[in-house]
Amino acid sequence: EERFEVPVSTKPAFARLTKADLFKLGGLAAFFVLMAVACVAIAPMIAELTEPGGLERVVEDVQNAGVGGVFMLLGFQFLQIVVAFIPGEVVQIAAGMMYGPWGGALIVLVGCIVSSAFIFVVVHKLGAPFVRAMIPEKWIEKFEQSEKLDVMVFVLFLIPGLPKDVFTYLVPLTNMGLRDFLFLANVGRIPGILISTFGAAGLIEGDYTQSIVLFAAAAVIAVVALVMHEKILHGLSSLKGSAGKAGRAE
Repeated sequence: EERFEVPVSTKPAFARLTKADLFKLGGLAAFFVLMAVACVAIAPMIAELTEPGGLERVVEDVQNAGVGGVFMLLGFQFLQIVVAFIPGEVVQIAAGMMYGPWGGALIVLVGCIVSSAFIFVVVHKLGAPFVRAMIPEKWIEKFEQSEKLDVMVFVLFLIPGLPKDVFTYLVPLTNMGLRDFLFLANVGRIPGILISTFGAAGLIEGDYTQSIVLFAAAAVIAVVALVMHEKILHGLSSLKGSAGKAGRAE
């Protein structure tokens, strides 16, 4: 009986890389370099926040910067979502203290939309390996298996305390389009943003009761969400129905 053997390439792994692979690796390296540079650039300001009276000084510096201050806050919001491990409430509270509840909320929301769109496009260009290197596989599977993805995305971005910015990296791996994602995710963010900015504005205006009630309510919801996040993810991923049918954004 004649035997056939499958030929095995003797080329090293790097020699078998295509131009598309090289493009993705280059993009991935550029992305992490950009994030590292941004983190180093704002490190002094973050360090000042930990010092006595540091928050007040940072708020005053941004407010005194005029229009530049708005772009500084947008930059903070962009970095917070892209880096993903920085708590979003920090930027939201700062926005409420600097520009009031409505102005601060508007700036934060604009920053969220721009940042989410950026991540969506980057993940589409670099592909699943880029996300799998950062996100637990079990979370990726829950998103990929969900039959009611639109509801899942909206609820996850609505509940305070859940790692929304991690989810921002997962949705582009599904069949949900950019427009649907930006609408569902950022409408879901609005209540949490308003709670933070109104609570922060209350501190500035001396309305401590309002701030305590808002922050306490958000904290309770966040703690419950953190404790129950596995069950929440499992329940949402098990929803039956038609997932978002919009095609991937090109």
